[in-house]
Amino acid sequence: MNLTAEQVLRAMKSLGYKTFETNHPFDLNIFGIRSSVSRSNRFDDVIGCVYRDKRLEWKCRTWAATTDPGSFWLENYRSDRVSGTAILVPGQYRGVYKLDHHAGKYLALCQRNGKVKVYRDSNRDKILDWTGDTHAGMYGINIHRASLSGSTTVDRWSAGCQVFQNAFDFTELMQLAIAQLTIHPTYDSFTYTLLQEGDLR
Repeated sequence: MNLTAEQVLRAMKSLGYKTFETNHPFDLNIFGIRSSVSRSNRFDDVIGCVYRDKRLEWKCRTWAATTDPGSFWLENYRSDRVSGTAILVPGQYRGVYKLDHHAGKYLALCQRNGKVKVYRDSNRDKILDWTGDTHAGMYGINIHRASLSGSTTVDRWSAGCQVFQNAFDFTELMQLAIAQLTIHPTYDSFTYTLLQEGDLR
């Protein structure tokens, strides 16, 4: 998806969301864009980042990802623990994320600092249900990668997390996050804004 920093920031501001436009490098605007097609198990969404580089020039990077759970968890959620598979509600989650170990294995952006809102898809089919009641809580909706070797389908890689298709792309975002922390040690949390495809007009 070819996007400019201006397009993304304009969409975020039109929805009343906070944007980080300081005259400093690596003050990150991390975002997702959910495809308008409700097919599960595909990496047909985008995770991206808008920021100023070392020269203070605006950059917009985007990578293939999913913002939805995979078919496995849609069909096999544990009813004794939850009321359906989590699907992150579009919105801005201000300062909710921090660098931490996903599943205790590798650095990722993890939901540690606050609640997020999710839909609960409970009918055990492969159709993504983006409507209904929303629930707010600490659900471990992290931003991480799929397999180190890359994945063609989502399957078990997401039970609601925001997941990169390719490990190399994910590493690029982690490098940007580390750059933010290195240059701005007090900017130790990250905001994630989930947009919908129709928001970018």
